[in-house]
Amino acid sequence: MPDSPYKSRSTPRKAPRQARSLATVSAIVEAAARILEERGHEGFSTNAVAESAGVSVGSLYQYFPRKDALIGALIQRQAVSLIGDAEKAAEQPTGQAALSALIAPCVHHQLERPALARLLDYEEARLPLDPETERVKQRFFELTRATLLRPDLPPQPDTDLAAHDVVAIVKGMIDAAGEHGEEDRQGLTERVRRAVIGYLATAPDAG
Repeated sequence: MPDSPYKSRSTPRKAPRQARSLATVSAIVEAAARILEERGHEGFSTNAVAESAGVSVGSLYQYFPRKDALIGALIQRQAVSLIGDAEKAAEQPTGQAALSALIAPCVHHQLERPALARLLDYEEARLPLDPETERVKQRFFELTRATLLRPDLPPQPDTDLAAHDVVAIVKGMIDAAGEHGEEDRQGLTERVRRAVIGYLATAPDAG
């Protein structure tokens, strides 16, 4: 059989089930985030993460067999948290409000811990997506697509293509703002919203 496409992003060796195990894994993953923020890739190691989390290296290896597994857990944690916020956009009464509700958590997640977000963006491009993160990304696309179908937004000739473009606009602008050290979340959210609305308004059938 061919190698799994997810081979280079190792999944946890075992899944935590007890409350104590869940707390240990949570502490390890947060410690990994701090090490990446403070020391970057050069200082990121399983020994450093274990020391920061207050666990033995052996305990860490019970759940994460290598560094890429820790990186994968961080990416998944970020993605799951983001989609939890984005799901609330579906509760908004209008398309305009739903767009803002989709964009705001993306800005928050990028600028809350910008150094970590940039490092994880790099790692996400380097490592193949694991199934859970792929599912979350697909869900974000579906939420965006459903938002574009709201009657108060300009109709699009190809809703799937427009949804992909909107996701790209949002990600591109927010990533660039993070790289430049921007801190104004409200201002960035408004600029991204205007860019998306401008894109939608100039569609061939938008009138």
